[in-house]
Amino acid sequence: MNSLVVGISDMKVSSTNDDVLITYSLGSCLGVIIYDPVAHVAGLLHSMLPLSKIDPLKAKTAPCMFVDTGIPLLFNEAYNKGAEKKRIIVKAVGCSSMLDEKGFFKIGERNFTILRKLLWKNNILIDKEDIGGDQSRTVSISVATGRVIVKSEGKEKEL
Repeated sequence: MNSLVVGISDMKVSSTNDDVLITYSLGSCLGVIIYDPVAHVAGLLHSMLPLSKIDPLKAKTAPCMFVDTGIPLLFNEAYNKGAEKKRIIVKAVGCSSMLDEKGFFKIGERNFTILRKLLWKNNILIDKEDIGGDQSRTVSISVATGRVIVKSEGKEKEL
């Protein structure tokens, strides 16, 4: 197995069966996992903020930092590797409120809202999610099997 680490404000897409895409420390950040089980194409996006309009210059140099610019990039890269929209399975992880106990910023909640709006406009549904709460998560996907594993607070589960 070859682990491809997806950093904060980063994305990876692979069609190599030996690859496992993984991202760490999803707090209020949003992790979006897509998978085409026929083409064996997997993608993982780690976005920090909901909307790129707060810093259009940054969005040009780091589009994966924002949900609204990272999602189209993720899907287009998967399509370039042979994935088809009708077969793509979408899973979402993260969006906790770890550093916002009073609910002032609601970054995690806003990240998830923008994801849902983007997918809804494109007739794409979320298959499964592990969203909210107050814990950090690590998520991985195997390109060969599409198996998604979420680790949090010393526990591991398949999503």
